[in-house]
Amino acid sequence: MDDKIYQNYFFDEPAFNTHDGGYVPLVPANIEPQRLRIPEIAKPDKRDGQDVYYTLTAQTGEVQLLPGAKTKTWGYNAPLLGQTFVFNSGETIHMHLVNELPELTTFHWHGLNIPGPIEDGGCHAPVYPKGSRDVTFTLHQPAAMTWLHAHPCPETAAQVWHGLAAAVIVKDDHEAALPLPRHYGVDDIPIILQDRHFHANNQWDYRADYDPDGVQGPTPMLNGTINPYFDVTTQKLRLRFLDGANRREWRLHFSNDLPFTQIAGDSSLLPHPIKLTHLMITCAERQEIVVDFKNYHAGDTVQLFSDDVPILTLRIHDFKPDQQIIPENLFTLKTPPIDPEEPVKTVTMSGMDEGVLLDGTKFQMQRIDYTMPMHQVQIWDIVNSNNTRNGMIHPFHMHGLSFQVLSRNGKAPYPNETGLKDVVSVNPEEHVRIKVWFNVPGIFMYHCHILEHEDGGMMAQIKVVDPKHPDVHYDLMDHMTLMSAFAKERGVSMADLWLGGMQSYQEMGMDM
Repeated sequence: MDDKIYQNYFFDEPAFNTHDGGYVPLVPANIEPQRLRIPEIAKPDKRDGQDVYYTLTAQTGEVQLLPGAKTKTWGYNAPLLGQTFVFNSGETIHMHLVNELPELTTFHWHGLNIPGPIEDGGCHAPVYPKGSRDVTFTLHQPAAMTWLHAHPCPETAAQVWHGLAAAVIVKDDHEAALPLPRHYGVDDIPIILQDRHFHANNQWDYRADYDPDGVQGPTPMLNGTINPYFDVTTQKLRLRFLDGANRREWRLHFSNDLPFTQIAGDSSLLPHPIKLTHLMITCAERQEIVVDFKNYHAGDTVQLFSDDVPILTLRIHDFKPDQQIIPENLFTLKTPPIDPEEPVKTVTMSGMDEGVLLDGTKFQMQRIDYTMPMHQVQIWDIVNSNNTRNGMIHPFHMHGLSFQVLSRNGKAPYPNETGLKDVVSVNPEEHVRIKVWFNVPGIFMYHCHILEHEDGGMMAQIKVVDPKHPDVHYDLMDHMTLMSAFAKERGVSMADLWLGGMQSYQEMGMDM
């Protein structure tokens, strides 16, 4: 491994969210330390060879997050967040989706390369209260941590804020053969990074906190735990970070600038591990690191910080020496060649607050913005037109595929984005070029993953056509159908319905 240790966050500092006019600083919670919650692994209903069957329920709950009243929450097979699903590449997953929430929702498999729009679980696949839906998909992709979250338009942000987010780990034979920590809950830990504002009686109030540039809260919450600690019982610890926050960027580092090794990003292992002391993770990204505590002893503590705020305490216990070395070659990135006949496609993310647009317009659920054949390989040029003086970083996400980052303003991508990804954050006035190809057909969304921005229309839709079946028809939902359902479920008229994303269209004088 290269001995170089990266000590910066890579992104443009003037665009950090700390400079936002609506920035909400993190504040350590003044409560007794709580053991970090480790989500249970979801157990299948049955297995039949490579066919695996699950029941997945979106449900309400109450959780003791702070002293006093329990906080009302939502979750997947759990009162808050969800159980962790562990899939193996090559398996066919049969999922029985159940909605026990008071309003419609969808089940989006963020990072899974599966057909759309129904299996993918975007806005065209609603499951109504007391209803269910069955989906089946086969996985063919490298080992990675992906995730599950709600994606109904324009209520994605509020439902994730209520708690609908869970880790999904994809395994394969290649990753399983590497000398990496993988004892779930012991030395292999998912960390879902979120932030919340607690109102009266320890409750969350999304509308009170609403900000069209992204809702933030002052209290860090990791895996649904406030002021968490984790007992370290092994020399090496694998942390799988997911930025599951609506808006917040997390700039992570350990006390004493303890170096660590990044081994994976969104959709695959990195080709080669890199060493860092500082790691910035933006909305919906995943970053996997291995921390080595060989120079620490039982009774020591190490803190994980975001900026200057401690968010997790690692309590060191006795551990056995671990002489295994992370391989220099973790993953061979094999991507198909670019079709030289295809022009570069430009996608422009513009605006802030209610004025966010993608390619100069706002999302319409029944509009196809681009059509592309399956397996065609094209360069996409992702542009952030915000200015560098007061603009913000926009995280760009595509459903249904993993892409390769080629360049940033004509230069090499960041050292930790050399594997496969499905989110790439773009600095103001920056062009990020990515290699795009789909191995599955369907209707897929691509958008900014600041959740309030996508609800506010910073999103578009692509139709991926299977040349063997070019005439497949997709019945697409529309905004009015979903909003009418929300109004009915809440017992209000359409005139009195409030959904955060509606405001962004109204402020711009645009119809949904």
